[in-house]
Order: sequence, then C-alpha cells, then structure tokens
Amino acid sequence: MDGIKGKDRLIVALDMPEVDKAKEMVTQLDGIVSFFKVGIILHIGDGLQIVDWIIKEQKKKVFLDLKYYDIENTVREAVKSIATKRVSFLTVHGNGDIMRGAVEGKKGSDLKIFAVTVLTSLDDKDIEEMTGIKSTVENLVLHRAKNALEHGCDGVIASGKEVKEIKERYKDKLLIVTPGIRLKGEPKDDQKRIATATEAIEAGADYLVIGRPIIKAPNPRKAAESFIKEMDIAFQKRNNK
Repeated sequence: MDGIKGKDRLIVALDMPEVDKAKEMVTQLDGIVSFFKVGIILHIGDGLQIVDWIIKEQKKKVFLDLKYYDIENTVREAVKSIATKRVSFLTVHGNGDIMRGAVEGKKGSDLKIFAVTVLTSLDDKDIEEMTGIKSTVENLVLHRAKNALEHGCDGVIASGKEVKEIKERYKDKLLIVTPGIRLKGEPKDDQKRIATATEAIEAGADYLVIGRPIIKAPNPRKAAESFIKEMDIAFQKRNNK
C-alpha cells in the first residue's frame, strides 16, 4: 500500500446526459483526475463513443458502470466486446452465473470485473421491500462479496459502511470501490449509506467514486483537488498503521 496517491484512486462520475458537458468536465479536470466513471445516464446519450474519447484521445481510464444483469451467455459476450475497448473497470449485478460469465468474457484482457453488492441508496427497509425477507444491508453485502470472490470477480462495489468488514474477512482478495462519498455535513441527496473520503479509506476502500460533490461544485477542479488532498492524508494514515 506504500506510495498510494489520492489522484490515482479518485474516480469522478460523469453522471450527466450531455456529451459536450462531460467532455468539458474531463478537460477541466485534466492533470489532476485520470479516472472517470461512465454510467447509464451518459451511456444512453452517447453509447461508447465517449468511452473511446476518454481512453484513446484523453489517455485516461474508464470505469464503465452499467451493472450488467442478464443470462450468463449474454453477459459473457457483452463483456468480451467491452474488453476490446480497453475499459479498466466494469460492473455486473446478480448471481454466480452472471459473475462467472463476466469473468470468462474478460479473459485475456486487463479489464477488472466488480460485483455490485447493495446500492448506497438502499437501506434495510428497502431490502425487505425488494425480497420480502427481513435482512440487514450488511448481511446481504457480505453474502454478495463472498459470491464475488468465489466466482472470480476482481472486486466489489460497497459503501463505506461495509468496507471494514469485507476487508477483515477477505483481506486484499477483493478490491473495493466505494461510492456515496460526501463531505462532512454535506446533503445526502438520494444516498442513505454515505461516508466521508477519510472514513471510507481508513476502513479499507481502494478507490472512491465521487460524482455530484465534484461535478456540481461551483469549481469542480478545486473540489477534486480538495478530495484528493483528503484522500492523500487518509492513505498515509492507513499506511502508517
């Protein structure tokens, strides 16, 4: 873990429908942010063209967050196609067959597959509503993390609330990408399980996905620099333990 820099572990979420604005954001953050998330909002508006632009023209990394959820063969073939795009991270959602299909599809590439555990916008009541079963978010997250590891995924997407338990159980066998990052005292928006950058990193998160606190800030570049500074301090503190 020595030498980890916040700027290498910050992923800025380009959650906006306008391609021009997304490109403007990437350009505005040039030199300080090298990793960007493309999710369904931007993907619907531009398909994979923005992905190619970020990777090939801007020489930056892409986390494609489309949460693939389909039959094993369909996911396998979709991931095979994505792997040719030099995407760095890709999310899948679902059972072991889906995860296995994704892992098989990425063979021969550097693409890393991340299994979604539980969205940071959900809590225990939401889980009961969806499944009809009383369970805690933490239990479901840990169950899905176990499945991800058993089926060969590189890591999981998990909130800062569950990171510590995942790391304690599985050490460094799973990378953890943590969304739902907010400044202390900042509005939660539609998130229910949030954490500060410091809390998430000290718990063991490897990468942080930050969207609205940066892209909606009056000065996105300054906001990104502030998060990177906080991340640097947290990584250094973690390294010194």
